[in-house]
Amino acid sequence: MVHVNYLAVLVAALAVFVLGWLWYSPLLFFKPWMRLRGMDPVAAMAGAKMPAGKLLIELARCVVLAYVIARFVALLGVSSWMGALHFGLFLWIGFPVILLTGSVLWENVLWKVAAIHAGDWLVKMLVIPIIVSAWP
Repeated sequence: MVHVNYLAVLVAALAVFVLGWLWYSPLLFFKPWMRLRGMDPVAAMAGAKMPAGKLLIELARCVVLAYVIARFVALLGVSSWMGALHFGLFLWIGFPVILLTGSVLWENVLWKVAAIHAGDWLVKMLVIPIIVSAWP
């Protein structure tokens, strides 16, 4: 049986939830992300109350992602931060980058929008394995 540290999963999930919130906040990529999507960032900020339901769903997504990655980290025996970094980079290239590239090619998603999302996913895919591998 594979051992997963559930506290590490929760900490990793909360960490990437907060980092994702920052990623798409006015501090980082909110304005370019909104403009690229054809929306007015100023108007969006005027009514900037995120529905609680969406926040809970995003938190649940982060928990599921952290749990799945923690299972793979345990199964593969990733135990160093460098191994976790390599594993996270491998996951990032193999999944979000491939999926986002497909959305650019086949769904006409702007490459700049995909790049913003890819950066968010890179952070997630690096932070989660580092946290869960450091906390056996």
